[in-house]
Amino acid sequence: MKPINFTIIKLTIGFIVGIIIGYLKPCSINTAIILVVCLIIALLISKLFLNKSSKTIYFGVIAYCTIIFIGILTVSVHNEKEYSNHYTHFLNNKQTNTLITFRINKVLKSNLYYNKYIIDILFINSQNASGKSILNIKKDTLNSTLKIDDIVTVSSLFKTIKKTLNPQQFNYKAYLKKHYIYHQITSNNSSLYKHKKKTHSLFGHVEKLRKHIENQLKNYHFMPDELSIVNAMILGQRQNINPVIYDNYTKAGAIHILAVSGLHIGIILMLITPFAQLLDYFKHNSILKILFTLGVLWSFAIIAGLSPSVTRATTMFSIITIGMHIKRPVNTYNSIAISVFVLLLFKPLFLFDLGFQLSYVAVISIISIQPILQKLWNPKWIVLKKLWQVLTVSVSAQLGVLPLSLFYFHQFPGLFFLSNLVIIPCLGFIIGLGILVILLAILNSLPEFIANFYASLINLLNQFIKWIAQQNEFIFIDIPFNTIQLITSYLLIIALTKVCRQLNYNRLLFLLIAIVLFQSNFIEHKLHLKSNEFIIFHKNKTTVIAKKKNRFLAFYSNSDVSKIKRSFRNYTIAHRINKITKSSLDPIFKIKNRYLLVIDSTGVYNVKQFCPDYILLTNTPKINLNRIIDSIKPLTIIADGSNHKSQILKWKKSCKEKKIPFHYTGEKGAFILKCN
Repeated sequence: MKPINFTIIKLTIGFIVGIIIGYLKPCSINTAIILVVCLIIALLISKLFLNKSSKTIYFGVIAYCTIIFIGILTVSVHNEKEYSNHYTHFLNNKQTNTLITFRINKVLKSNLYYNKYIIDILFINSQNASGKSILNIKKDTLNSTLKIDDIVTVSSLFKTIKKTLNPQQFNYKAYLKKHYIYHQITSNNSSLYKHKKKTHSLFGHVEKLRKHIENQLKNYHFMPDELSIVNAMILGQRQNINPVIYDNYTKAGAIHILAVSGLHIGIILMLITPFAQLLDYFKHNSILKILFTLGVLWSFAIIAGLSPSVTRATTMFSIITIGMHIKRPVNTYNSIAISVFVLLLFKPLFLFDLGFQLSYVAVISIISIQPILQKLWNPKWIVLKKLWQVLTVSVSAQLGVLPLSLFYFHQFPGLFFLSNLVIIPCLGFIIGLGILVILLAILNSLPEFIANFYASLINLLNQFIKWIAQQNEFIFIDIPFNTIQLITSYLLIIALTKVCRQLNYNRLLFLLIAIVLFQSNFIEHKLHLKSNEFIIFHKNKTTVIAKKKNRFLAFYSNSDVSKIKRSFRNYTIAHRINKITKSSLDPIFKIKNRYLLVIDSTGVYNVKQFCPDYILLTNTPKINLNRIIDSIKPLTIIADGSNHKSQILKWKKSCKEKKIPFHYTGEKGAFILKCN
């Protein structure tokens, strides 16, 4: 195997650092270009004029700074807001409808009330424009859904994506920002004008092909749950998977087989290799093999939707394929570094995509940890040897992605090794047969018995996954895990891997430092748990108040306790809450030496015996707020999500006139008071 080229890896790491800086601290394209040009000139000067002893240090530092700023420049170049025709430059501060013409880019999973899409903006009030947005169309039974490449005009209003309103809540606004989406449009079918003339993009043709495949398979009486798994495993479409089935795969630790990734691309490569070998009889067979293999792999990737995981895997396997056929073996670490660099050069914000992170971490873990585990046991029987190989691969991958899984999902499937031990050896057969079924269905030549057998096979897979997921005692949920723990846990895994490969003083020291950092974070977090808080959460149409004391949390609300726990699960996990109680709303709350008065829909209150510092308005009480402010003189007026928005505007105006702070949780987020 060719030695590792650390220069490639260092440059890729520097490029990643630049992307992170460019995302956190945006820089204009012109500024980034000037800085990169200046650094390149500095590189040339250091190369030509510095003496040999100084050249190495200065050249290395300047080169690293250059690649970092190239990363910053890449982020700026891909940020469409940097260009003058981005739709945000056409918006004004007036809350008036805008005539918007757009093309459907992607169909998202709908919810109970809306069909959802990602759209490409084409025109704003007849002016050429660019950019992406979310489109929400109210569901009705009379009109069909929109399709990819449909061009539509609507008179609507761009609305900003709401920020996170409660602590530890999923930040949907930040998630969309990483996809260059900053606004959303809401309309209904009757307000849409669909253009008859439309262009067909590559993804539009692919979407038609996927729909045709789905319709053909429906003719063979595939059940919806079976069809959704086929769509996910082979066509890369997970929108229609039953939430219960999706949850089962997550709990069983087998969710990776529903996302087309390296495992699937590797199987495809294995399946087409015998066909590629038939080209050995032709002249320039190496070039023909490369073209054939890359053509099949990228065709499959395009059909699967070019998600970050499939794009990553296809890029890496493409590099490996080229290296194999030109008789120049490439080190796997180098292949990974090159594929990361190439992908991020074209899609820099892929770096923040969960699928991208999980894919690369899993691959790196397998090639780093699996050889160590493989050496622990060397069975003589071929069956045991293969099973041990599958198990070590599964454990290596799971160990690598464990910190990410805990950070994002706060759960760990204890029986992942069992599900992978059964599924992975069969997955090649399942995918290979699935591709054959799809090809025969397209040609209207699929025998009924093969269709029935494949449907039964998918159903058996679903039932096995369901059984694994039902073993609740092996599923560890609600595990708190923060960013610092994520970083220190990877330092610990890297240190352990290095020590297992070769024990020496430096590696042992690195391991001990990693252990100390990992433990220190737990100690710091434990001290932080002793903090006490009083919180008024934001929740539409209801009032939720909470008192946190160390690891005890008391909710006060008239809503169902199970709904409250679900809504604020992330908060309870982050603060390691081990006891939760729920009571009805009290009219008065004492917060250290201060008081909060709750005025509900009755509008009745009694403040003869105390003077409230805070007033919480809930369920739109019919009151004269000016009179209350004049008589009580509170420090702050608070309104939660249970109030009508029209009344909130009036209260906000009254508070502004009286120069009293007004906190509406729907705008400013949860109201939090520290009680330490």
